[in-house]
Formats: sequence, C-alpha cells, structure tokens
Amino acid sequence: MANHHSALKRARQTVKRTATNRANTSRLRGALRDLRETIEKGDKKTAEQTYRATVSVLDKAIQKGTLHENTASRYKSRLGARVNAMK
Repeated sequence: MANHHSALKRARQTVKRTATNRANTSRLRGALRDLRETIEKGDKKTAEQTYRATVSVLDKAIQKGTLHENTASRYKSRLGARVNAMK
C-alpha cells in the first residue's frame, strides 16, 4: 500500500479513473452489441436508428479517450456497410 501523500492521492485517482473507463467501455460494448443484434433481426429502419445512436456512442468514446479515432472509424465503416447491405 502507498505510504506517501502523493502516492495515496494517485491511488485514489486510479480507482476513480478505472471506474469511469469501465463505465465508458461497457456503454460502448453494449451499443455495439445492440446494433449487431438489430442487424441480425433484419429490420433496416430500426437498424439505421440504432446505427446513428451507436455512432454517437463511438464519438463520445473517442472524446473520452476510451477508443482510438481510427478504431472507431473502422467500426463505423464496417457497421455502416452492414446496415446499408440490408434488404
């Protein structure tokens, strides 16, 4: 365990940041899962709405540092292509 004041503070900050990062990651993964499930169901209108919401979550993940910008762009591209390929 940390003994110095600065080390104790860093430990507190780490706990707080870990909780925030875990929440952001969980929100992101949930949104991606919801979109994939919607695509599997085959309803294009609902999939398009879910895609827009997922893109918003991806953009927020970029802002918060949870996801790299290129990774998010790759997700958007692939998921958008899957939505557009629906009948």
